[in-house]
Amino acid sequence: MPASSPDFDAAFFRTALGRYATGVTVVTTADLDGAPIGLTVSSFNSVSLNPPLVLWSLSRNSSSLAAFEQCQRYVVNVLGAGQIALARRFATGKTPERYAGLTVHHAPGGTPMLDGHCAAWFECHNRSRYVEGDHVIMVGEVERCGHSSEPPLVFHAGGFDLTPAGSRGQGAVS
Repeated sequence: MPASSPDFDAAFFRTALGRYATGVTVVTTADLDGAPIGLTVSSFNSVSLNPPLVLWSLSRNSSSLAAFEQCQRYVVNVLGAGQIALARRFATGKTPERYAGLTVHHAPGGTPMLDGHCAAWFECHNRSRYVEGDHVIMVGEVERCGHSSEPPLVFHAGGFDLTPAGSRGQGAVS
């Protein structure tokens, strides 16, 4: 039995989704000519520990879609709390402008990545892609990763959460 038609519009749905806090990432790769490509993504999530899999999604209208569909590897750079400017830079403008003035670093497998001030990074083999609705879900098999003690940048309700990490409640999630 198919799903019934929603009883809300896209704006209401987007606002409801915004109530869920997410981390902020910049996903980077190189195009077929070797030029670095990158964009801000908040749809990052873990899938599996064995094998190590992660996912993220990209709009089917994205100018970067072809590069991410064709690349062998990409890096998910989990931004740290102090990297709001970087999140904004990679969320707007054209790709060459996003890298203006930045030194391009490379993960151990040779994939372009951001500098070492990120909270974590995951170099992934571009394992599979699934078209769903207006996005493509990208599943990456993690080949290499790293992390720092930097608290992550958090996006919530249309803006960045600037609550100091130490002031949040302590407790385990089960």
